[in-house]
Order: sequence, then C-alpha cells, then structure tokens
Amino acid sequence: MTYFMLNIALALAWAALTGNFNPANLIAGFALGYGALFVIRRALEPSDYFVKVWQVIGFVFFFLWELLLANLRVAHDVLTLRNYMKPRVIALPLDARTDAEITALAYFISLTPGTLSLDISTDRNTMFIHAMYAPDADALRREIKQGVERRLLRLMRGTRSERG
Repeated sequence: MTYFMLNIALALAWAALTGNFNPANLIAGFALGYGALFVIRRALEPSDYFVKVWQVIGFVFFFLWELLLANLRVAHDVLTLRNYMKPRVIALPLDARTDAEITALAYFISLTPGTLSLDISTDRNTMFIHAMYAPDADALRREIKQGVERRLLRLMRGTRSERG
C-alpha cells in the first residue's frame, strides 16, 4: 500500500473514531496520519512521500497567490476608467514533454484569469498562449517558465531540486 493510501486510510479511521466526517475533521485526520507515518517512516520502506506532500502544499499556496494576483489585476482593470490591457498571443517553448505535463500546464495557465492556452504545436515543443496583460512577451514567458511550469514539473516528475 502506498503512503498516500495509508494516509487516507488513517484519515478515514480518525473520522470514524471521532464520528465526524466533515472536511475539517478529515483534513485533521490526514495531518495526524501524516505525522504518525512520519514518526514511523524508518520502519517502512523508503519513499519520497514526505517531500511530495510539502511540494503539493507549496504548489497549492503558490497557485492560490498567483490566482489572487491575477483576479486583483482583472478586477482593477474592470473597475477603473482607464484600460490597462495589452493583449498578446505568445509562443511559449515547453519543458513539459508528456501528455499529463502539457495538459496540467495548459489547465493551470487557463485557470488563471487573464491568460488562456490556445494550442500546442504539432511537434509538442511550443504552447500558444493568449494573455490580456502582456506588454513584454519575454517577461511573460519568464514568469510562466520560472513560476508555474517549473513548479508543476518539479511536482509531477518527482524531483527534489529547486530547478526541477
């Protein structure tokens, strides 16, 4: 059984023992199960599960911050009299190679207000993106490559390094 499935089982056991299956209690059970697994990790087979959980948490907070900033930018533009949009379609060279990596990247780019993934080149090396706020195409490319793509690939490929 994988560590994740074992952690889910511990969370469900916690909820069953407390008699409360609400989301907050399940999250608490997951955190307690994670702590218990962390304490006994040397008795179990080696795994990068404990690193991966922190990578997922880090990615969630990173993406929520990016989502908040993008929403604030769009809201500011809608509520002010002046139009700050500088729309542009850019070609983004991809480090993502698998279908899952490319799909996840396209999903997170499109989920952020102000950006939309349009297409993938036939050789799967370039993604075309429409951005509402892109006065500098190179700056936008760097922002995506060093932000969401780097973090997403590090998470999906299971690498521990910052450079992913």
